[in-house]
Amino acid sequence: MHRITRSLLLTAATAPLALGVAVPAAHADSDNARVTFGTLLYEDREVRTVVTPAAIPGRGVDDLYAFPGLPNQAPITSVAPGDRDYHGGRWAVHEVTWHMDAEPYRLTSERAVLEAMARGHVTIERVAERDFVCPVAGNGHGRR
Repeated sequence: MHRITRSLLLTAATAPLALGVAVPAAHADSDNARVTFGTLLYEDREVRTVVTPAAIPGRGVDDLYAFPGLPNQAPITSVAPGDRDYHGGRWAVHEVTWHMDAEPYRLTSERAVLEAMARGHVTIERVAERDFVCPVAGNGHGRR
């Protein structure tokens, strides 16, 4: 599990979550670049973001969990500035799909996503062609 900060103020960029998720989509190619606003979840907190496109297919490092087809479930990030394992927002996209026999419930952290997988509620699929880069600005204080 990644090391994370206890408190974090995130006010800037994350990138194109053109996955049909809760964040308004922005295309990852520069010809269609546009800025939109959205929300990510990081360690049980909602984080306002600015979405700006920059695709890096297959080169993501920091895990980001997206929930296609669930408009009320914001994407979840595994790391943020101040974390030892944060790589500047080089997001490795994972799609989370609920199993037919599991009733979806709100997930708010990487830990919750992995627990849902362990319980057999979801499947997590790595989607490298949707990787993107966009740094997230913030102040991390303390570690746990």
